[in-house]
Amino acid sequence: MAQSIFMAGILVGGLVLGDLSDRFGRKPILTGSYLLLAAGGSGAAFSPTLPFYMVFRFLCGCGISGITLSTVILNVEWVSTRMRAIMSTAIGYFYTIGQFILPGLAYAIPQWRWLQLTVSIPYFICFLLSWWVPESVRWLVLSGKSMKALKTLRWVAAFNGKKEEGEKLSLEEIKLNLQKEISLAKAKYSVAHLIRTPILRRVTFCLSLAWFATGFAYYSLAMSVQEFGVNLYLLQFIFGGVDIPSKFITILTMSYLGRHITQAFALLLAGASILALTFVPSDIQILRTVLAVFGKGCLSSSFSCLFLYTSELYPTVIRQTGMGISNLWARIGSMLAPLVKITGELQPFIPNIIFGTVALVGGSAAIFLPETLNRPLPETIEDVENWSLRAKEPMRESENDKAVQRIPLQPSEPGLHSS
Repeated sequence: MAQSIFMAGILVGGLVLGDLSDRFGRKPILTGSYLLLAAGGSGAAFSPTLPFYMVFRFLCGCGISGITLSTVILNVEWVSTRMRAIMSTAIGYFYTIGQFILPGLAYAIPQWRWLQLTVSIPYFICFLLSWWVPESVRWLVLSGKSMKALKTLRWVAAFNGKKEEGEKLSLEEIKLNLQKEISLAKAKYSVAHLIRTPILRRVTFCLSLAWFATGFAYYSLAMSVQEFGVNLYLLQFIFGGVDIPSKFITILTMSYLGRHITQAFALLLAGASILALTFVPSDIQILRTVLAVFGKGCLSSSFSCLFLYTSELYPTVIRQTGMGISNLWARIGSMLAPLVKITGELQPFIPNIIFGTVALVGGSAAIFLPETLNRPLPETIEDVENWSLRAKEPMRESENDKAVQRIPLQPSEPGLHSS
């Protein structure tokens, strides 16, 4: 129950802090989220009762959601297009490093209160360091704070040793470069726009299933490390280590095979491995551990692919809303995962059947998503609709060819026949 409350905090934090990020900026939300996570984690360490503990864990979830959201947005809005994928992967690897460090700390600090306090205090340092993070220039310009955007760009230029280039910048040049974003920002789009057109309705439905299945199945394995009969600390370390090759393979497959193939196979393989656990006896712990680690690696690949794939599928005018709705379904899945684990008290095989089946459904839904490999980012809803029209054109041409082939041969005229 405490784990579900924590996931609920991540869900609520994503909804509330995402909107506040658009209103007040990325940096204030990042700084406030670090403070919230530090205070909530420290409070959980000294909780006198379970209800107090769950309240503080809920606040920790909100803080983590704000940090993740702000970091992703700042990365997209600050880093160049060429370096964006590399930086996104690098950020993901820092998550993996955290998974490496945690088992070592847990082994060295067996008392959970001291462990909770140890992993929470460093966020006070992150809170102080976050004051040096520059605000998004795009957000400043779109919010009418062009002068502050100019000062921020000059500060960044000086920090990078290009002070002279920074001094040459002007407000007119900034507005000219962001003219398209400014014009698009004037139009207001809501969640309803995600289901008004057939192509966006299909994208939203399939992505929602994929996100839900990934969050649902991922946390089912993450919470099952103590069930495989292997040393708890070692297995947690292995669970973190499998992310290194899985994310590297994901980059290769997304770059050469495509996004929707990578996404579909990641979830289908994860679902198959989870279902296979149902048929492996509990005394064959090595095989069960291998299947669990393989499934966890596939789900890590799914998460890595989904973040990039979703941002490429939704047009600029509604990308933030689409990402928020998609992430919402992942959090709902992670909230339900601990509760579904309780069904194992009735029959031990029930949770794995549910988790595996949902992962297979999510992978099947990903097959129906359009491919985005080597395609420019869509700016408007019309751009996404044009994708669908271009995809149907070859099909229409082939149908026309078949229709021509089905036309029966006409008998020739007598004169021609005799000749």
